[in-house]
Order: sequence, then C-alpha cells, then structure tokens
Amino acid sequence: MTPEASGQLARVMQALGRRHVRYVNDRYRRTGTLWEGRYKSSLVDRDTYLLRCCRYIELNPVRAMMCADPAEYLWSSHAANALGHHDALMHPHPTYLRLGESPEERCAAYRVIARETLSDEDIAAIRQHLQRLHALGSDRFRATIEAQLARPASPLKIGRPRKARSSSKSRT
Repeated sequence: MTPEASGQLARVMQALGRRHVRYVNDRYRRTGTLWEGRYKSSLVDRDTYLLRCCRYIELNPVRAMMCADPAEYLWSSHAANALGHHDALMHPHPTYLRLGESPEERCAAYRVIARETLSDEDIAAIRQHLQRLHALGSDRFRATIEAQLARPASPLKIGRPRKARSSSKSRT
C-alpha cells in the first residue's frame, strides 16, 4: 500500500485488525488474534525495490506451498498485476503503470518480472529491513529518508561506539 498522507497506513491496518478479527472470531466461534506479532511496515524505494517487494509478497503463498502459482492464490494481487484481472480494491501504483503504455504491455512486463527468481539475499534483505523497520532502497534513498525523519533509517554498526581517546592525559 502507498498512503497519500502520513499515518494512513497504520490507521487502515488498525481498523482492519479490529474489524476483521472480530468478524472471523464471531463467525467461527474462536478467540484470539489471527496474525502472528504486530503490524510492521517499511519504507520502500519505489524506483528500485517496489516491484521486487511485490514479487516477494506475491510469491509468499508459493514458498509456503499453499499453491504452485501465485495466480492460484485468491488473496494475491498477482492476478491483477500479471493477468489483468479486475480487482476493485486495487489501484495501480505509478511504478507499475510505467511498465507499459497499455494494460496488456504492463501485464506482460510484470509477468517477466514475476518469473525472475528472488535470490536468498533479496529475501533476507526484505525480511531484515521489515523486521527492523529500516528503509529498503539505495543509499541515496535511505539518506533522504534519514534527513526527513532526523533518525537512522538503515542498519547501524553493531556494538557500542568506541570511546574517544583523550590526548590531555599522558603517562609519566
């Protein structure tokens, strides 16, 4: 999801969690949560990483052996992105729209992207950045985000910073 204003995505996920969990629990006479852990999100550089993240998400049901092809999974955006099936809940992202002039060209280009294998490194990077709430993108993208947020948006070096040596002390 790409929100139009700050905070919208968190509010959508909060409302979804409240309403959907209550519906499922009432309908199936169950209690408790539906999802493991809390909602997490990560800023993604749309120019270089957005389509990679889409592919990662759409291939999750395949990796989990829930289906052989992402188009078979009913809750996936793959049928809309790769096959052109209409989904009233989806609004194409500008990055997706740049894949071609016509819907057919975009679908064909997206199918090529979707067939590309995600490396273990790509999968690990996406998971790590999401888990740690770091921005996923180029160094320039992360630097821009860090400047806007005035806080780190990328992994910091592990360990405590070294103490500065004081030159005023001398041994005699």
